[in-house]
Amino acid sequence: MVISDSHVPERALGIPRAIEEYITSERFDAVVHAGDVTGRRLLELIEREAGAKVIVVRGNMDYLSFPRHAKVQVEELVLGVVHGDGVYPRGNLAALTRIARALGARVLVSGHTHEPFVVYDKSGVLHVNPGSVTGVWSGSGGSGTPSFAELSVSSRTVAVVVYELADRELVRRVSASYTL
Repeated sequence: MVISDSHVPERALGIPRAIEEYITSERFDAVVHAGDVTGRRLLELIEREAGAKVIVVRGNMDYLSFPRHAKVQVEELVLGVVHGDGVYPRGNLAALTRIARALGARVLVSGHTHEPFVVYDKSGVLHVNPGSVTGVWSGSGGSGTPSFAELSVSSRTVAVVVYELADRELVRRVSASYTL
């Protein structure tokens, strides 16, 4: 599972109940948070209730001692994780691709935009931005809709599903598979 930009407790009291229940359903090997956690409570909930490994990077609003980036080997692929706050304009794919290359990653998870996107660029990097798990505002607006992504990796194939919360129900907005 991939989440980002929770901003709990600074901008949101918590994540929406339907998403919390999904996260804590113990179906994930790992939960990746691409920054702007802003407090430990959400991470403690995930570690305690989901029973999943938690990988977190520091966002521009984090004052906890998280690393600025992470790399994880998943099957045959390297997954890189950054917040994306050093990228201008927000979500710039060329700049994010340079970060992925520097990390040696074929899949790059980023946040900061508060709006989800999944893009497989011409250089062979799969970009996954889960949006904001709480749907809170950002410096550039964002979608205002809580969202997250789920990644399944088998060998060199990555299946990505982006979920958004609509009327307190989880709705699949993107569902695609990529062989890298």
